[in-house]
Amino acid sequence: MKRWQLREAKARLSKVAESARREGPQEISVRGEAAVVVISKSEYERLSRPRPTFVELLRSSPLVGVDLRIERSRTPPRAVPL
Repeated sequence: MKRWQLREAKARLSKVAESARREGPQEISVRGEAAVVVISKSEYERLSRPRPTFVELLRSSPLVGVDLRIERSRTPPRAVPL
């Protein structure tokens, strides 16, 4: 990720935007500290699209309706010193 000082980014905004489109995220720092990251619109849309909830994810599983029979071990539990 390329880093830009705020002053340089202001002066070369079109270059920062083009670099974000072609090369990926561009970091802008203010007083030496990272403050902002410029990303392309396509990257923003990818990151901000709605994600399914946990319940929706489970309901869309290819295993829905599969009858799984898992046998539990009948061995006695081990003693655990407390």
